[in-house]
Amino acid sequence: MRGKITIETVKALLPIKTIKKGKPVLTYPILSDDKLPGFVARLQKSGKVSYFYRYRDKNTGSKHWLGLGQHGVITPARARELAQIEAGRVAGKVNPLLEQRADRAEAAKAERAEENTVNAVLDEFTKRHASKLRSADQVAHALDAYVRPAIGTMSIYAVKRRDIVRLLDSVADKAGPVMSDRVLAHLRKALNWHAIRDDEFASPIVRGMARTKPKERARDRVLADDEIRDVWKALETADVPTCYPSFVKSLLLCATRRNESANMNAAEIDGDVWTIPAARYKGNHDHVVPLTERARELIGDSPKGFVFSTTGGERPFSGFSKAKEALGKEIAKIRRAEGRTKMPPWTLHDLRRTGRTLMSRAGVSEDIGERAIGHVIGGVRETYDRWSYADEKRSAFEALAGLVDLILNPQADNVVPIARSAK
Repeated sequence: MRGKITIETVKALLPIKTIKKGKPVLTYPILSDDKLPGFVARLQKSGKVSYFYRYRDKNTGSKHWLGLGQHGVITPARARELAQIEAGRVAGKVNPLLEQRADRAEAAKAERAEENTVNAVLDEFTKRHASKLRSADQVAHALDAYVRPAIGTMSIYAVKRRDIVRLLDSVADKAGPVMSDRVLAHLRKALNWHAIRDDEFASPIVRGMARTKPKERARDRVLADDEIRDVWKALETADVPTCYPSFVKSLLLCATRRNESANMNAAEIDGDVWTIPAARYKGNHDHVVPLTERARELIGDSPKGFVFSTTGGERPFSGFSKAKEALGKEIAKIRRAEGRTKMPPWTLHDLRRTGRTLMSRAGVSEDIGERAIGHVIGGVRETYDRWSYADEKRSAFEALAGLVDLILNPQADNVVPIARSAK
């Protein structure tokens, strides 16, 4: 159809009914303006009319339809003005459709950038991945304490290597190079996780950003006898939750990791045996811990829910940093009062290493000591030796508890304790 595009002619556009193969078929007319070549009004299947400018690219010869707007949103007169502008640009060898697409792509990218802040990505990463990890609380703490305050509000597409380096510098200054590397590891995992889901994103983290080497990060701290006594004594007077002293002592007497003891549930205890399920054990296998009399005293009679809890068993204890800080202050107070030097830095995980070391000191064989703390004996022995070593592990923990008792209550110099073998 050809004619002048006006309000009247646009309103007159109606579907045209034809018969094809004996069946009625509707076609939707296109009105081409007889004054401005390429300017058209097209009736859509929805019943609405849209304005277009049809042209041929001067550079490639390809034909294009450029949308100008919908009738009712713009008038025929305004659509004609827009078509005239585009006709002039096409005459100047500009392809307005390609420009329009580029503008839309840029706008879409800007919109994605606004939605995909670092905080938004970390929220999604935590929800869909990190929350399922045994180390979920450690990951969340690192991201919340260090990453979000530094770059959380930035668009994920705007984060550069220099931003990561500044973040790591800040963490190293505040909490040391080891913590800086932990933050780097968690952030690298989050950004790589997002990169799999976003074609437009490439992680700015590259090799060489770590502040330490693996061998340097490996800890070998073991508490000395006087330090164990200081910890036990300070736990009696430190301003900490009531469950905290028993929790800390369990880390040494059961030689467990922090979260393994913190999440101990009454349902996992059967008499004097505690079974840590594979779902929350680092080795992905059930780990059986025989409970000595000292360990049973820490747990108490007939516990319900989570054993170490400030909510009556509803939730596990989680205020590690604050309680550890209070304990450290109490230890420092005790050592100052006795004229001793400050206790060197230590972590809760050092208690597990100390427990394993004390087993060897008490005469426990290397194999049994490793099995007692849940380490897997690899190689052919792992495949063929299916014995549980329950009795041997119980003897190892009894030897550990006995030696801890001797450390806490030193005997006279002329009394030499005989190590008990658990081979």
